[in-house]
Amino acid sequence: MIKTVTLQNGIRLVMEPMPNLRTVSFGVWVKVGSANETEENNGISHVIEHCLFKGTKTRSAKQLADEISSIGDQLNAFTGKECTAFYGVTLTEYLPKLIELLGDMLQNSTFEEEPLKKELGVILEEIDMYDDSPEDLVHELLQKGVWEDHPLGYIISGEKSVVSAMTKEQILAYMKQYYCGSNMVVSIAGNFEEESVISCLKEHFLSIPEFGEGTATVQPLEPPAFHRCTCERKKDVEQLYMNLAFETIPETDDLRHVQIMVNALLGGSNNSRLFQTIREELGLAYSVYSYSSLYRAAGLFHIDVIVNPSNAVTVYEKLKEILREFSENPIDETERRALYTQLRTEMIMGSESARNRMEQNAKSLLMHGRVVPLEETIEKLSEVTTEEMQAFAAKYLNMDRCSLCLVGEISGEAKDVKKHWKS
Repeated sequence: MIKTVTLQNGIRLVMEPMPNLRTVSFGVWVKVGSANETEENNGISHVIEHCLFKGTKTRSAKQLADEISSIGDQLNAFTGKECTAFYGVTLTEYLPKLIELLGDMLQNSTFEEEPLKKELGVILEEIDMYDDSPEDLVHELLQKGVWEDHPLGYIISGEKSVVSAMTKEQILAYMKQYYCGSNMVVSIAGNFEEESVISCLKEHFLSIPEFGEGTATVQPLEPPAFHRCTCERKKDVEQLYMNLAFETIPETDDLRHVQIMVNALLGGSNNSRLFQTIREELGLAYSVYSYSSLYRAAGLFHIDVIVNPSNAVTVYEKLKEILREFSENPIDETERRALYTQLRTEMIMGSESARNRMEQNAKSLLMHGRVVPLEETIEKLSEVTTEEMQAFAAKYLNMDRCSLCLVGEISGEAKDVKKHWKS
């Protein structure tokens, strides 16, 4: 039974007992990410994620690392466009220590000049690493292109020139604005004792103020305009990385269940239409898949292909043919049932992981204001009809309205893809 509690300072706590386990997964999710930044501080959420591991008022970075290691070395963090998360997995007996460590890091990190300078250097190396990864780069460049100057288009890790100039004062001011109880969700799943968890949280988290300085809550973003565009980056690599983006729906739209089914059909697995046709039947590309990027204010449907440049135009035209055929012809009911069964199986299997449950509950509470039960999602998927899937494809997955990004050696056949995109 999932239970939610709100602490006196506005922190929302969601608890899901899994008593058969010997471990517990615990996370603190902050409702702020790169989409809440400006051009002047883009990357600051990611910088904070890194720097919270670099020492507090009572612990050095080495002491933090030693204590984290002593309870399993499973404390980590990530930054997204709309949230920043700090989470860990440990044995039930070490849960109070994990809670105390995260409470210390979130409230007492010092951001001293020398460690901060070193960590900014590490982050600059990370930015270069992503820039060297064509698969990451093609996604980031395309989202930046379709959303132009809107914050949803900002790169999560930030621009090097901005990140390198960040100061302790900037970071502390940003945390005082956003790292408050009303913007936080604490999620726990696994083997734990409810009263003990609440008592421990009150001891180590209740001193966090309910509201930030200058803002009560994270303000909703205005929906961004979708700009049909092409973008490219030349890279000295053998393959061409091609990504397409279609404007669809935000995460809170009820059509998200239709989009989940559409994604499963088109490119969500090895038995999808894109994979089976382009790779298995025609042998035109090693990698082809689809995925969704859904946020509070907007959403995209992506198709990603890694292809030999000589096959790029053929693959692009085949994508066009597959999408057109899907939008014009309803799928067979047998295929729809198979997709639903596949998704249901994947979701139930994933729900047996404490970390997955912790993450899903936190994301659900942040995005929807409530924990959406797994059974509800499964039921909604079962209700999606073949007609709804066809209508979704016809409305949103039109190649004449998609945006395109290419990364790699863009010449010859690869360059001609842009001509086909325009026609």
